Amino acid sequence: MKKAALALAVSCVSLSAIPAFAQDNQAISGNYQPSQAVGSGNWFIGANVGRTNGSDTGGFGSNTDGFDFLHGEKGRRTGYGLLGGYRWKVGPDLGLGLEAGYTDLGNYRVKNVFESGQDVDQKSTHNALRGWMVGVNGKINLVPQWYISMHGGYFRANDNNNNYNNSVGQDLGFSNGGRGNRGSFYAGLGTGWDVNEHFGVGVAYDYFHANAGKIRDNATGETQVGLKRSTGIASVTGEYRF
Repeated sequence: MKKAALALAVSCVSLSAIPAFAQDNQAISGNYQPSQAVGSGNWFIGANVGRTNGSDTGGFGSNTDGFDFLHGEKGRRTGYGLLGGYRWKVGPDLGLGLEAGYTDLGNYRVKNVFESGQDVDQKSTHNALRGWMVGVNGKINLVPQWYISMHGGYFRANDNNNNYNNSVGQDLGFSNGGRGNRGSFYAGLGTGWDVNEHFGVGVAYDYFHANAGKIRDNATGETQVGLKRSTGIASVTGEYRF
């Protein structure tokens, strides 16, 4: 009798635990960070390096309406970016978060490492688009390893700081620069593979668009809105989550 009562008690306890176990199992299921419960989160750091294509007319490439992988108005150059932030698991397959970072879109010419007399850092001569960014990001895991990512937000670009000359090099008396009107936006889309829940690699395409500052008539002091600056970068990416 005692054995039967004990067996019944154990069975009742076991049955009562099944709903809780199922609920916990459901909470940590899904393809995004599978071992974590919905509502949890991770700090992350990420980096990318790739090839850029820039324009001073608001578009990309020689025809200003697409990313030309072989040629650009400003030439193909090496760009990189660094990001950090926090991302929450908001659904079984979805993570959403906040990010901040820095990007440089063509001021470094890597091949000049092997060419004597040529500077690797060319900010003083090219002044390619670069600056700080802050925004939001999302990550969808279609399977536990394969993901699609997207991000976008506010981009604070560098000062354009140009002087204007005609075709024979004569100074036209115009310049631009100054700290105002340099904020704009960035946006990007990528895909890749999570090696594990801490590290992933992928490819991405990002677009950065910014105001070039105001053009100033040096003689009269009058100003007008400058051309927009835009640069795209196709890159290899990496992210570490902890």
